[in-house]
Amino acid sequence: MLYSLAAWYVSPDLMKDGMLRPYYTFKEKRWYQLLTSGFLHADFTHLLFNMITFFFFGPPVERIFGTAAFVGLYVVSLIASSLPTLFRHKNNPNYASLGASGAVEAVLFSYIIFNPWQTLIVFVIPVPAIIFAFLFVAYSIYAGKQRADGDNVNHEAHIAGGVTGIIYTIILIPDAVQIFLNNLLGGF
Repeated sequence: MLYSLAAWYVSPDLMKDGMLRPYYTFKEKRWYQLLTSGFLHADFTHLLFNMITFFFFGPPVERIFGTAAFVGLYVVSLIASSLPTLFRHKNNPNYASLGASGAVEAVLFSYIIFNPWQTLIVFVIPVPAIIFAFLFVAYSIYAGKQRADGDNVNHEAHIAGGVTGIIYTIILIPDAVQIFLNNLLGGF
């Protein structure tokens, strides 16, 4: 949050240099952008949505994993969620993206494994978490294909983050698949 605020109000160079720019990441070895881009946000709304999601779903996942493994989930997902974009756009010097959404989605999807029928309130509409997951993936695919030049939000990272969160959870807690299936089938 502070990094985004500093980039918005103190030094625009932080935004320019910290965004994920795959072409320059490869050409100029700016590997740090895999991390820094995850601490930058396009605008206050983007930051707010990420922080609200993290606020509600982070603590329950941290209780399940423990603090060290939870931080691991976040950092691994932050990097892993940018990899598809990194390789897809490595030859495009004009492409840039930012946002913590990949790591935040990893936390959310990990939460959904343990609580698939939990009701989430999405713009005042109650939606079961598992349904929200499918809708969010569909939206991310659509938004990624419709990406406007001025939109630096990495929609591909939403999907990659969700997948990373699921894989990380299954590796950390091998019974997670059985827990998910029990909770999913028990919700009917």
